[in-house]
Amino acid sequence: MTLPPEVQSALKILHDAGFAAYGVGGGVRDLLLNKKPKDWDVTTNAKPEEIQKLFPKSFYANQFGTVTILTTSEDPSLKEIEITTYRSEKGYSDQRHPDEIAFVSNLEEDLARRDFTINAIALDEETVVDPFDGQADLAGKLVRAVGNPKERFAEDALRLLRAVRLATELNFEIEPKTLAAVTQYAPAITAVSHERVRDELIKLVKSDYPEKGMNLLKETGLLALILPEVAEGIAVGQNRHHIYTVFEHNIKSLQYAATYKYPFHVRLAALLHDIGKPRTKRFDKKINDYTFYAHDIVGSRMAEKVLKRLKFSKKMTDTITHLVRHHMFYYDVGKVTEAGARRLLRRVGKEHFDDLIKLRIAERKGSGVPKAEPYRLRHLQFMVEKAAQEPISVKELKITGRHLQELGMKAGPIFGGILNALLAEVLEDPIKNTKEYLLKRAVELKDKNPDELKKLGEVAAQEEELKREEDIKKKYRV
Repeated sequence: MTLPPEVQSALKILHDAGFAAYGVGGGVRDLLLNKKPKDWDVTTNAKPEEIQKLFPKSFYANQFGTVTILTTSEDPSLKEIEITTYRSEKGYSDQRHPDEIAFVSNLEEDLARRDFTINAIALDEETVVDPFDGQADLAGKLVRAVGNPKERFAEDALRLLRAVRLATELNFEIEPKTLAAVTQYAPAITAVSHERVRDELIKLVKSDYPEKGMNLLKETGLLALILPEVAEGIAVGQNRHHIYTVFEHNIKSLQYAATYKYPFHVRLAALLHDIGKPRTKRFDKKINDYTFYAHDIVGSRMAEKVLKRLKFSKKMTDTITHLVRHHMFYYDVGKVTEAGARRLLRRVGKEHFDDLIKLRIAERKGSGVPKAEPYRLRHLQFMVEKAAQEPISVKELKITGRHLQELGMKAGPIFGGILNALLAEVLEDPIKNTKEYLLKRAVELKDKNPDELKKLGEVAAQEEELKREEDIKKKYRV
């Protein structure tokens, strides 16, 4: 239970100057749990201006008494240490920030303003200060509010989500009275900015136990307030091919992705991949079962709204939306041709294919099937890897617009039409990707009007897409 040298050094400087100082918060909690802390906080009775005099390499750019000191550590978690003056807080009119803070001289008064007992433990080189029995809650694996849980959540609504996130990350339970208060005050989460909600959700999804977290969000009512599109799947049954509801399937897919350490964007795509099912559920009398036609299309649009609302980056939004849109790709051995594999790769993009396979494996495992990666899926991976060595885009053709100009053609939209028409042929037969053949065909195509060229360029992809959807409808009734 030794504090890092950088924290010890900061404490010593404060102690030598006559001030009390302790490590506090998540850093101490993680240290007591034998986990590596993500960052470090120190609390002291020194005022901000006194702290800055002792630590020339520091900055103070807030009204909460927190000075950030810079260290020479190579460890990212210790490059900056936040030192905050003991304080009390009053009034939370926006349910997020104190209306008034006051510096105090008593450590226990400072610890009393904190959110959870496991975060209200202070530690110096020799002494543990634990007035709210946080160590007992660490041993009991409990997330418990400091003092009256209703008061803590009324002060800062983000704590509602933090309680769930901490329980998820640590695989703890939420103490009953604290859990009841989270449920009671859940509507207050709407006062919190989307960015803050997003940041907590990211930590939850990146944890080892996201299924637990999603169930806690559902149980407390927070899910319907922050991810209503995901909540739509609660209690929505599927069809005879599925043993789980839509919500259960989505969170089990997420959990599988987390168990196998898939990247964050694949995990979030796993959570969102079937959110379109409740809105597309129909009963088909002919097959005496439910169908979910076009749920991938509807789901991708819903996913885009979720991600934009939560202020995810455009790149992250586009990537996850793309994965949701294309997660229903077809992969039966003997029915997916080499040309079909090339068109699939062109449709989804080489850069997304590995992630799409991960998503499909998570989706299968989240359905309760015995084999996450069946032979036919592995066979498709083989075919696609082979297809990746062959041309799937205009850029990979053996001729360019410059070659068309050399044939005497005038630059313009016709170039794109001709090149896309040629690509359609090459997708069918890569052997045709030679300069001689393509130049010969370009001459034959140059007098066609733009609409004809567009049709030639799109027809193969359209036929493949229609065939894919029909096969899926017949085979999977989705």
